[in-house]
Amino acid sequence: MQSIYYACSGRHRLQAKGSRVKFGIAHFAISLLTALAATAASADQPALPDPAQVKFQWGVKIPLRDGVKLNATVYTPRQQKAPAPCVVTMTPYISQSYHDRGMYFAAHGYPFLTVDVRGRGNSEGQFRPLIQEAADGHDVIEWLATQPYCNGKVTMWGGSYAGYNQWVTAKEFPPHLATIVPVASPHAGTDFPMRGNIATTYLMRWLTFTSGHASQANIFGDDAFWMTLNRHWFESGEPFNKFDAQVGNLTTAFQEWLAHPKVDSYWDAYNPTAAQYGKLSLPILTITGSYDDDQPGAMEHYRQHMKHGTAEAKASHYLVIGPWDHAGTRTPQAQFGGLTFGAPSLVDLPQLHLDWYAWTMQNGPKPKFLQKRVAYYVMDADKWRYADTLEAVTAESRGYFLDSSSNATDVLASGSLSTTQPKGKPDNYVYDPRDVSIAAIESTVDPSSLTDQRTIYAQRGKRLVYHTAPFERDTEVSGYFKLSAWIAIDQPDTDFSVSVHEIRSDGSSIMLSTDVQRARYRESWREGKLVSTREPLKYEFNGFTFTSRLIRKDSRLRLVIGPASSIHNQKNYNSGGDVSAETIRDARPVTVQLYHDRSRPSTLFVPLGQP
Repeated sequence: MQSIYYACSGRHRLQAKGSRVKFGIAHFAISLLTALAATAASADQPALPDPAQVKFQWGVKIPLRDGVKLNATVYTPRQQKAPAPCVVTMTPYISQSYHDRGMYFAAHGYPFLTVDVRGRGNSEGQFRPLIQEAADGHDVIEWLATQPYCNGKVTMWGGSYAGYNQWVTAKEFPPHLATIVPVASPHAGTDFPMRGNIATTYLMRWLTFTSGHASQANIFGDDAFWMTLNRHWFESGEPFNKFDAQVGNLTTAFQEWLAHPKVDSYWDAYNPTAAQYGKLSLPILTITGSYDDDQPGAMEHYRQHMKHGTAEAKASHYLVIGPWDHAGTRTPQAQFGGLTFGAPSLVDLPQLHLDWYAWTMQNGPKPKFLQKRVAYYVMDADKWRYADTLEAVTAESRGYFLDSSSNATDVLASGSLSTTQPKGKPDNYVYDPRDVSIAAIESTVDPSSLTDQRTIYAQRGKRLVYHTAPFERDTEVSGYFKLSAWIAIDQPDTDFSVSVHEIRSDGSSIMLSTDVQRARYRESWREGKLVSTREPLKYEFNGFTFTSRLIRKDSRLRLVIGPASSIHNQKNYNSGGDVSAETIRDARPVTVQLYHDRSRPSTLFVPLGQP
């Protein structure tokens, strides 16, 4: 969930939200923060057109079928001579946040509406995050289709929350919805409000931001305030289900969400069903990024449609994966997280939207950028590549066996990743939930960094580290890492965090991808099964994020495996009980053993790109 939310993108991002702690769910959660940017339009948004081109109408009321009225701000082309296709975005971040987008699209001939979702801004009703948007979205689309400036064709715009809105509105099949462009869209149970069934402290930050009708942007934007709250809770040893009380906001959905700690019918109700994905026939353009915190959700929507959709529907679904973080999926940045990207990364995404709308709703030409159904950016090579399918991006998934000659808990004396059959003894680390020293370390590390190694070095002896030999030539890695690991633990449960990095010849590091797993959900996110043996069990880490990067000659890959213990996420005390209710009094130190021998070959699978 790290990123699950959200909203605007722009130069005035909240510093925390680019923030990326280096391991697993912590990285996933804090990086969200930038996404939310509840700030006004910024200099790197689309340039505002001449105001004389746009007609503005504030406070338009949209009636829903249950009598509730939503508030809309309407931007129409001042010289509009005939009804035209319309664009709408529905937001919990107060509709004025998208004034720049409204001006941009209206100036380019598309009436554009920004709508406060139910219970937010000047809309009536009670806000229930995400679950309310499907039916309300349907009603908004059908109302808009009847307006005199609309020709009956309606599309949607937006990312994160507003990307999710598009998927769930589409599943209601409003007759006048012509196409959708979901960007950075969360998928309930995949990356919201937890990843790998591990929740985050960020939930309360976001829920407070969207509490009541008014914007709580200043409260949300106080990084020091939230860092202090997170750290205080983590060091207190109090249960996660008391975090809302510690924050001082008991009015949110926090407790309701915690009552559903695994993927179940509750979370299924938030997403399209298999049958609904199968019936979707409108053109779809999915946009996400290699460092988009909602990439797991965006890709899950895409996979489900590819799995259940008709051949014709799948042929009209395009996917773009850029070198972007969450906010960058709307406004790309050449620099973030300590990395710099080339000029080709700065795709004019507003223009791509215009081209897509013209193609799908006005019989215009196909956007030149969409050369094939999948477009992905190879970082460091600084070029776009194309494939007919997502699977075709990867030429080979090459296995690298984990091995070591001594316990691989030191980044400076690590284990190895090689194609030679392993023969070493098990490696092990001990995770004691009563050890809260990580809190002080995380408080000093810029959470937005993709290159800072201080957390890894500070945790020497407390996690396992493996390196490949230096690469003999430049090698493209594109697709999904997978880790198959034989692990034994001596407690009923614990949380794992894994990450893969490129280590360059000068010793610098670039984070590539992460995954997390709670031991009890090793077989299924839907059914918990506590560990009842001290024998090694096979853990499949199949939830890594997509990456595409040119690994330079003499670089190595680094794999890090350790506990998912952080001030930024729910803490597992390893007792096997209700994780949200556990306290430090339930803490059980766990010894984790990772096996790598001929009969139990723990293996990292590296996705090599097409030549």
